[in-house]
Amino acid sequence: MEEEKKVEPLEEEILGSSLTMEKVAAAKQFIENHYRAQMKNIQERKERRWVLERKLASSDVPQEEQINLIKDLERKETEFMRLKRHKICVDDFELLTIIGRGAFGEVRLCREKSSGNIYAMKKLKKSEMVSRGQVEHVRAERNLLAEVASHCIVKLYYSFQDSEYLYLIMEYLPGGDMMTLLIREDTLNENVARFYIAQSVLAIESIHKHHYIHRDIKPDNLLLDKNGHMKLSDFGLCKPLDCSTLSTLKEDEPMDSENMRESMDIDGRLPDKANGSMWKSPLEQLQHWQMNRRKLAFSTVGTPDYIAPEVLLKKGYGMECDWWSLGAIMYEMLVGYPPFYSDDPITTCRKIVHWRNHLKFPEEPRLTPEAKDLICRLLCDVDHRLGTGGADQIKAHPWFNDVLWDRLYEMEAAFKPEVNGELDTQNFLKFDELDPPMPARTGSGQSRKMLLTPKDLSFVGYTYKNFDAVKGLHGCFFQGHRVPYVYHECSTS
Repeated sequence: MEEEKKVEPLEEEILGSSLTMEKVAAAKQFIENHYRAQMKNIQERKERRWVLERKLASSDVPQEEQINLIKDLERKETEFMRLKRHKICVDDFELLTIIGRGAFGEVRLCREKSSGNIYAMKKLKKSEMVSRGQVEHVRAERNLLAEVASHCIVKLYYSFQDSEYLYLIMEYLPGGDMMTLLIREDTLNENVARFYIAQSVLAIESIHKHHYIHRDIKPDNLLLDKNGHMKLSDFGLCKPLDCSTLSTLKEDEPMDSENMRESMDIDGRLPDKANGSMWKSPLEQLQHWQMNRRKLAFSTVGTPDYIAPEVLLKKGYGMECDWWSLGAIMYEMLVGYPPFYSDDPITTCRKIVHWRNHLKFPEEPRLTPEAKDLICRLLCDVDHRLGTGGADQIKAHPWFNDVLWDRLYEMEAAFKPEVNGELDTQNFLKFDELDPPMPARTGSGQSRKMLLTPKDLSFVGYTYKNFDAVKGLHGCFFQGHRVPYVYHECSTS
């Protein structure tokens, strides 16, 4: 008993010491982030001023108007400094309709109370992130959105946290996602598919240039703005595929009847065990996929249909895996269902690994030789896959011959969604309120800082504020010319 009494205080001391060291490391990181952000803020403020003055110098704007534009920028810089001092929390937003839900949280339409601006709020439960080992993934998503200033990527305006949740406040894209469009349209003709695949190429290229791999490119994450232009995001919030169940998956594993249970080949020769019938036409296969896809959209079960074989085989993978996903999406756009679809996710994974035996094209719809060639050059081994040497390899493919890459986001979109007002959510799936919105929590403050827990320490430096969040800051116009203030500024805490 005496020995036990000696051990218990020692364990408590070790645990206390461990938590103290975590807090010390977090404080060090906080201070470093603060001063790094201060230096960056000064530099970016100077750069915004320099860009505006350079644009004005090369224009025919009257001197008086130039002075007013510079004063307007100075006013916005002051507002931004005030914004950075404000401790943002949920109470700053009016919570509206839910437009997405998954295993870790939800996406909800919201209105900023001070400005009236409409945003999409992504909320993630911190304890779930920590327990499921998603901390690095979540931080990478926030960093990507904060760092990549591209019109091909959904814009992040704020990120912050409270004791229970992480929040990302992003631009709201009311056109819905590509998954909903495909469910509604069945298939896309090659001209429409070419437009969206081309915009997807630009989006993927923009994140690869910043050394990020998306790893989860799928129709759910391709969002449309009110004009029908596409932006890449990660709104799906679906549960990632548990690859631990695939630990025995091998490239040379035979695909026998036991492994192919409940599968559905493209040629429709395998029976539907549920009703004993045969799929005889691509139309029946399309209807079956769409029925399952709707169920999947309302569940927290992920789909492996767009995952590259090297990811499933745990061989190690690079940016090339995103180009495989694009090939699978292109196939689905033109054919109506993914190339390796099966009722059973494990069977889908096996078919992806054995893609040489299972990549087939139905007779209808008829694809052009160029479309088939591009799909085959994306759904192949890494060593032969287009995009391994950069996005220019894909852009040079004959299927894109008529694409004006520099004007893709300026021209009229291939499909214009119906959008009636800034609060319209008709292009998203409907979600019921499970619980009433939680009362607002203070995002920061002295009391919160005194109660830091290990899960809080995992997310030090999560706070972000975008210069474009300043009220009314969407660029200014003079004599038909636009002077954009499109620079990101980061405040970390």
